[in-house]
Amino acid sequence: MIFKRVVSEGIAHYSYLISDQGQAAVIDPRRDIDIYLKEAKLEEAKIVSVFETHRNEDYLVGSCEIEAVTGAEIIHADQQWAYQYGSPAEDGQEWSIGRLKIKAIHTPGHTPGSMSYLLHDPDGNPWILFSGDTLFSGDAGRVDLLGMDCLVEMAGLLYESIFNKILPLGESIILCPAHGAGSVCGSKISERTWTTIGLEKQSNPLCQAESLDDFIDLHARMLERPPYFRKMEVLNLEGPPLIGRLPDLSPLSPQEFGKMMPKAQVVDTRDQVSFSGGHIPGSLSMWENVLPGYAGWFLDYKKPILFVCDPGAAHDIARTMLRMGFDNLVGYLRAGMISWVVSGRPIDRMSLVTAEELCESMKAGVDQFLIDIRAENEFNGEGLKKAKHIHLTQLLDNLDLIPTDKPVIPLCRSGNRSMLAASILRQQGWRDVKLLTGGLSAWRVNKCGFDL
Repeated sequence: MIFKRVVSEGIAHYSYLISDQGQAAVIDPRRDIDIYLKEAKLEEAKIVSVFETHRNEDYLVGSCEIEAVTGAEIIHADQQWAYQYGSPAEDGQEWSIGRLKIKAIHTPGHTPGSMSYLLHDPDGNPWILFSGDTLFSGDAGRVDLLGMDCLVEMAGLLYESIFNKILPLGESIILCPAHGAGSVCGSKISERTWTTIGLEKQSNPLCQAESLDDFIDLHARMLERPPYFRKMEVLNLEGPPLIGRLPDLSPLSPQEFGKMMPKAQVVDTRDQVSFSGGHIPGSLSMWENVLPGYAGWFLDYKKPILFVCDPGAAHDIARTMLRMGFDNLVGYLRAGMISWVVSGRPIDRMSLVTAEELCESMKAGVDQFLIDIRAENEFNGEGLKKAKHIHLTQLLDNLDLIPTDKPVIPLCRSGNRSMLAASILRQQGWRDVKLLTGGLSAWRVNKCGFDL
């Protein structure tokens, strides 16, 4: 018997593989399915079932990919929606995987038909709950996906699911949600990577709500909704296009790359210092770790995508993009920026400013415009008083607030998102844009203070 969690970095997605006596099942698989096939093969097991806990919004599920390769049965949730694949789970329905038993528990709230799946061990004891986006470590699933009109209703359903269906299962049950810290499907998910129902009863504020009204006050909030969610929701009902063997990005010469640029969008995944030293004019800076969280905000699904990246990272970049439905991937610049430079093609640069330099210029009264692009829950009382707060995801909607006649300096924790913001502004026509190297972390280390 095996039990394995598969982590998809960047989107903080958790999927799971279980097997026993030659049979295996996958819960909430991602679109690139090779890891499940590999692990099942190592265990000499055949994947016979795929379980979805809900209609996902932040990535494309791999259920149809697994079905195409193995013939596995797909069991999905949210019966009232028009799925074009698989069969809906019924509350209380049971399945066997070898000696293991899986039981469906209807736990609405995040979506109307969300299902959790309770796994029983070979001796028949309740063991693990796959809770999807119903209950996380330290948080619960967002309840705003159906809009403001349904917010309180969905919060009420989630309360009933947690307090009347999940918590009574017992404190010893291992809780396996579909996401960890950093996911956009929850706002306060704990960094605790493994948890139990008992731990959540002790430490999760939502599990300590004294009443339905208390729970609603704590949790019924509208959160930011990335624009790509709509595309994910549609494709996860239709069944995403099959990709089969995971494609690799093609290496392109500067000539090939340049010829494709007029109809494409260029994404540079190098670090902030490398990007600032020299980059292709008009390219967006999305450091590899930033890419999963912001590609869906700022990239066009209809336009081809070209990459400037470390050749060794090209395969993982393709995985990241395909998980979010970006299939129009053309290739990457062979040999990186050096090949672009030696071919005599134009480059652009981004000015850098250190924490000490920025501090001195502010004390001297230099006229410059600072933008704090962090989310509100990141501040913790530490923000420059002179900075205008515009969350990165709202930048394009607030360009009219940003002056063009003075230096503009975006601020974030480390500088990586600030470089994305700076590259967006440059793309939109701002020329005098600077980056605070190391971001506000460097500001704090240099003890510049937050009263400026």
